[in-house]
Amino acid sequence: MESAALSADALDLSERVRALVRERRIDPRHEADAVRSIALDVVAEHERRSLTGAVRSIEEPDLVVGQIVADLSGFGPLQTYLDDPTVEEIWINQPERVFVARDGKHELTSTMLTTGQVRELVERMLSSSGRRLDISQPFVDAMLPGGHRLHVVLEGISRDFAAVNIRKFIAKANGIEDLVDLGTLDDHSATFLAASVLAGLNVVVSGGTQAGKTTLLNCLAGAIPGGQRIVSVEEVFELTFHHPDWVALQTRQPGLEGTGQIDLRALVKEALRMRPSRLVIGEVRSAEALDLLLALNAGLPGMASIHASSARQALVKLCTLPLLAGQNIGADFVVPTVASSVDLVVHTALEPGGKRRVREIMAVTGRVENGIIETEPVFLRRDGSLQRGHGTPARREPFETVGIDLEEVLWAP
Repeated sequence: MESAALSADALDLSERVRALVRERRIDPRHEADAVRSIALDVVAEHERRSLTGAVRSIEEPDLVVGQIVADLSGFGPLQTYLDDPTVEEIWINQPERVFVARDGKHELTSTMLTTGQVRELVERMLSSSGRRLDISQPFVDAMLPGGHRLHVVLEGISRDFAAVNIRKFIAKANGIEDLVDLGTLDDHSATFLAASVLAGLNVVVSGGTQAGKTTLLNCLAGAIPGGQRIVSVEEVFELTFHHPDWVALQTRQPGLEGTGQIDLRALVKEALRMRPSRLVIGEVRSAEALDLLLALNAGLPGMASIHASSARQALVKLCTLPLLAGQNIGADFVVPTVASSVDLVVHTALEPGGKRRVREIMAVTGRVENGIIETEPVFLRRDGSLQRGHGTPARREPFETVGIDLEEVLWAP
């Protein structure tokens, strides 16, 4: 459905369904099937009456039923995009300017909203998340029931209107082998990454916005052996890998009194008390990078994602973010710690055609020269394909421990 408003007849039917939902004490958010059943009955009754000429017939009854259910149980005019598997992201710049992204490309939809509709949709979305949006808290990140990520900037910070962004979780890949099918990796690089995760190397996934970092991190985490315990920490739940022993933690906003906030630094420290075999951080953005480095440096295998334009810039950023933790943290400590803690950086990018592909897999040698961390390319994308570079992981013992012949993995035809 592209229109923002129901027709007059459909509005009357919607109000009738709403009244029956209240009368039967149905929770529309959790009993969508019951709402649909009522809507089908109400629309069917309307069509029977239309045969007598008492009311006008509805041209597309099934569409009207879908509209009513979306209006009562879903997210109104946006529900059609949430249900569309080809839509990757939805955002509202102004009530009358609703955009979607398909295959990495943006398009302006014909959906026209009002300011009141946008406000009501945001309130409905946040009602199930436990997060709030007000003058004292003008930004919010939250997870929608379908696993999609909601980000809202309140008007006043965003010019004239609230800016709404919904990043959908579309599980196109659940394992490293799925990334090969999608063209993100090839067989050789995928085998190497799977072996590296099995061996317990510390991996950083880098890339720009919408480059596929979370999907790649999900797939890499899927290669962690089932006998190990994973603890993940995130701003908002996005990681969805399947593992028999996994605890997922997310941050919490401060309450109305300004207390009760739990940030990523607190979560990383808490995760270390939960006997993890692996630590996974959804995205490193600030001073929590220091706690990640300390954990990795202490011998706890881990993975994380980070915004960066290249694998090299990801390392530069990892050397910068820990400095935010306090004045007593200096580059002379951070740089060698990064060099000795990170084993691999996997950089992914969104190509102009909308495809997400790994651009490079870089090994960190552990050496620092003039304040610069030395690296070696393990795989580089040239002429449209990932080609073997001259680099190798600095730590070979983890591969030997799990019975993997690193040379065979690296140089396999």
